[in-house]
Amino acid sequence: MKIVSVTSCIAGLAHTPMAAKALEKAAAQLGHHIKVEQQGALGQVNKLTEEDIAAADFVLIASDQTVKDAERFEDKRIVRVKIGHAVNNAEAVLTKAVEAISAQK
Repeated sequence: MKIVSVTSCIAGLAHTPMAAKALEKAAAQLGHHIKVEQQGALGQVNKLTEEDIAAADFVLIASDQTVKDAERFEDKRIVRVKIGHAVNNAEAVLTKAVEAISAQK
């Protein structure tokens, strides 16, 4: 599956990039394509393009707060998880998200 994701923690320093790396690693292991935008102390890093979003099967938001520019995703299916779950259990998060999205098709 093609997935786009946004990671964002309150401080935007540690968990944001940790979650992004964990999701990228898990996606590669599971055979999915993922692009992760990080929203934190450095602003929006690896910002998702309109093309990225349009091509994605769904959006995974790993955050404990409101993400910037969320209106970009209004026509997409969205899965939301706490950022800590993405850091500690990225493979399980992706597996459950893909199962949930697949069941909706």
